[in-house]
Amino acid sequence: MGRIIAITNQKGGVGKTTTAINLAATLAEANQKVLLLDFDPQGNATSGFGVDMSEVEHSIYNALTGDCDLSETILEDVIENMDLIPADMDLAATDVEFVDVDRKNYVLKDILRPYKEQYNYILIDCPPSLGTITVNALTAADTVIIPIQCEYYALEGLKQVMESIHIVQQQLNPELKLEGIVFTMYDSRNRLSQDVVDAVRQNFKGNIYDTIIPRNVRLAEAPSHGEPITIYESSSSGAESYRRLAAEVMSKGDELNG
Repeated sequence: MGRIIAITNQKGGVGKTTTAINLAATLAEANQKVLLLDFDPQGNATSGFGVDMSEVEHSIYNALTGDCDLSETILEDVIENMDLIPADMDLAATDVEFVDVDRKNYVLKDILRPYKEQYNYILIDCPPSLGTITVNALTAADTVIIPIQCEYYALEGLKQVMESIHIVQQQLNPELKLEGIVFTMYDSRNRLSQDVVDAVRQNFKGNIYDTIIPRNVRLAEAPSHGEPITIYESSSSGAESYRRLAAEVMSKGDELNG
């Protein structure tokens, strides 16, 4: 049975979607069967694989509201071994539309869980906020990956997201575990980057990935070409970093299941 991993941080601009796209791609490259769920109304994970929403009939929003079955939203083999559930701005209406819905925090869990049998990994790219969408993602997930940028406010953002995870664990999903924290946008020329890594490792006693994602021009360029880094520039340092992260995720999965 596969694992559902929410990729989240309530702070924007930390490499969350970049991590979702490229972790999905490198896991798929490692012959894992992957489903990437774009759960952000901005739809950046969708466009990051070159999908034009104007040509897509159903998004995750349609499945959440019962307008279609989740199977009707799945775009198969967007790249080899990886399927995608797209998102668009309609998803932003979820907070309002779910006000009077029974079990509103369990909607995604109820429709997504049956698909764990079909995939090794289901990755959920969450929006940078704690609303109905993110709560649904954390309630549906088995584990959480938190990308944090190597910058001054990293610890503050980490504290906020950990508090949110704790609330969900207490009230909605007691089985939720922290898969790991991954540092992104690391600049070896900048002393602050190393200071942030040291501070988080000193202050946070949890699962922190050894892999650190560098600030990389190719990683920044890839989304505008609608390709993951493994296709856009397979030999880049960004691609190699995400391959190492994928290897760690697969290894940590063995620990979590063991």
